[in-house]
Amino acid sequence: MVSARLALVSALSVLALVVGAAPAFAGTGQSEGAGDPSNTWSGELTAVGADDVNVAWSGTALRIADPAAVPAGQRSPIVGGMLVLAPHALKTPADRVRAITTAATTGVDVEVRGESAEGVWTEWAPAGTALPATVPTVQVRIVLTGASASLGAVVLVADTVPAASLAITAAGNTYRIFATREGLVGGTTANGHVIVSRDHFVALPSRRGLAPKGTGDYTVRVCTTTGARCEFAPVWDVGPWNTTDDYWNPSATRQSWKDLPQGRPEAQAAYQNGYNGGKDQFGRTVANPAGIDLADGVFWDGLQLTDNSWVDVTYLWTSSGVRGVVGSGPLNIRAGAGSSFASKGYAATYAQVPIECWVTGQSIAGPYGTTTRWDRVGPGQYVSHAYISGTTGGSAPAC
Repeated sequence: MVSARLALVSALSVLALVVGAAPAFAGTGQSEGAGDPSNTWSGELTAVGADDVNVAWSGTALRIADPAAVPAGQRSPIVGGMLVLAPHALKTPADRVRAITTAATTGVDVEVRGESAEGVWTEWAPAGTALPATVPTVQVRIVLTGASASLGAVVLVADTVPAASLAITAAGNTYRIFATREGLVGGTTANGHVIVSRDHFVALPSRRGLAPKGTGDYTVRVCTTTGARCEFAPVWDVGPWNTTDDYWNPSATRQSWKDLPQGRPEAQAAYQNGYNGGKDQFGRTVANPAGIDLADGVFWDGLQLTDNSWVDVTYLWTSSGVRGVVGSGPLNIRAGAGSSFASKGYAATYAQVPIECWVTGQSIAGPYGTTTRWDRVGPGQYVSHAYISGTTGGSAPAC
């Protein structure tokens, strides 16, 4: 641990130079400034736990644990690992976190997200990027890409700059996307989840919307194009085809392929229009236009699909309003406020479902009590509140 302490001292020395020099913030001409000194802390790189993926502390650095491991849905030969640090309560609310690294090789990315006072998380963004709002709590993750990637220490500094504008709508961004079935039972997803038979999660081709293991912080609503069946499912893997294609975001803030219209996956453009020479980011010929992978339970049970298909996807973290966390699932979505009504699909465990309002219906005994409350999660879609472990974003009104 002596080497780790020396690395931290070195990082703190760099921090002192940064604060003293007050260099310009790239692209704005604004001074970095010192910010609030109490909003400075060191990342606990030794705290590798069950929610982390393919990383280990070697005694001197954070490194890849298994150089042969590749996330299940990535469909590429790139080895990766991820350390998700515990949420950090700021002394003073801020909208940016900078990272000062020591003994960092190529292939090290530090990413940050912020949690509002109502418990809603922003998307992950590179450290140093302005978050879309001033937040009291932040979380940092370290992503290692490549078998030799390593990091000795990291110091984090939160401050405030004019925040970027984030497109938030009441309903959220919805696009018609081609879906494929992921399968890969027994494989490990990008967030460390081991895939089981008839599992309930999805994969998107960017880790900006990747939920930590065992959470639904980033949840999608996936529906058949007729709207007859829907599932709310957490984003637990990265893929298909690409890994830097957050196509649901505006072109100006999109990671890659900014010339494509919002809502158009790069793989779809490559397959349909020969974009990028018909290749994905790894140079492979794109064999289908998929922009989302569905785990088997979502594919077969939630949507009752029999083949790869076009679906309507809503990226719920781009929406506002009250959300309920499904504590026990997959939970039936009913056409009315009772178990005798037809099933309209499922809400997966950990999924965050939008609660538009609530009605009184059949009394249901569940893991979170006995109640007659039914939450409306969409037009003609209801779930029993007895299976909702908690809510974020305020309180829902009666319908």
